[in-house]
Amino acid sequence: MPCVAVDLFCGIGGLTKGLTLSGLDVVAGIDIDETCRFSYEKNNEAQFINEDVTNLSADTILNLYPNDCIKILVGCAPCQPFSRYSERYRKDGYTDDKWRLLYSFTRIVEETNPHIISMENVPGLAKETVFQDFINTLERLNYFVDWHVVYCPWYGVPQSRKRLVLLASKFGEIHLIPPAYEQGNYITVRQAIGNLPQLNNGEVDDNDPLHFACHLSEINRQRIRKSLPGGTWRDWEESLQLKCHKKNSGKTYSSVYGRMSWDQPSPTITTQFYGYGNGRFGHPEQDRALSLREGAILQSFPPDYIFIDDEHPANRCELGIHIGNAVPVELGKAIGVSIQEHLKGVEDNG
Repeated sequence: MPCVAVDLFCGIGGLTKGLTLSGLDVVAGIDIDETCRFSYEKNNEAQFINEDVTNLSADTILNLYPNDCIKILVGCAPCQPFSRYSERYRKDGYTDDKWRLLYSFTRIVEETNPHIISMENVPGLAKETVFQDFINTLERLNYFVDWHVVYCPWYGVPQSRKRLVLLASKFGEIHLIPPAYEQGNYITVRQAIGNLPQLNNGEVDDNDPLHFACHLSEINRQRIRKSLPGGTWRDWEESLQLKCHKKNSGKTYSSVYGRMSWDQPSPTITTQFYGYGNGRFGHPEQDRALSLREGAILQSFPPDYIFIDDEHPANRCELGIHIGNAVPVELGKAIGVSIQEHLKGVEDNG
């Protein structure tokens, strides 16, 4: 039987691309953000459906699957409400309704009854009631469930990101494949982006409009010149330090305005990775922050993944959100390979 996947909360297609690279057929991605359509459809042979998953009907999804196929449903509900950053500001419950989207995922599972499910999110979700409710529903529906918090460099992502990955199957035990990399041979920043053309402050690569360096102010140019790979703002002379660095509340954020190290995975790529002052996003060697192309590659998108063209321009903020919120492609591929190996085992066992 053919295996066919639908990707909920698909964004620009990080998970879809990974599943496709593993050999799975993804027929559609569904997302509320219409601005993701161009990149999703340009880089994937799948339909983009602009709908709110909260209001999505089971029939809409079921009609995407051909008859007599193994139905796979995957997705990464927006994770900001469960992140460590948001946790600092959450006092008495959630202030962001996005956390309810996992309950929408649960409803869709109940109504469509797919054979295989995968869900990816931030590790903090594991502590929340909504996640346990999701697992309880899957088990009640006779799925075998397996989930882990994984370190993305284990699966070829050149970025020190941790993610929660859940797999569930109607056919029995399913597990994520063992790590392909270990400390000592993780893919590094140098291996990922070291061969890209050099950029000066504010410069754009003539051959790739996504590879450009945001303009730095004179004071920030002085700061990055004094920054060491893997170092902190404490390496600067006092005249370059910000007022917030001198407060007790600011002393703990040592990675802000930092340079990445060539021979390690990058820090977690956020939605504002292109800004020098937003984290350890300084280039290891050049006096600038990461380009959008570099951030995409560190998210393990293929170097030729298309985000814009003359008819589909996008601003820096929008592209940063698209890239930073994506599922790392190589993690998506590992999920796809895990599903393929599980199904092969089911077939071999009759």
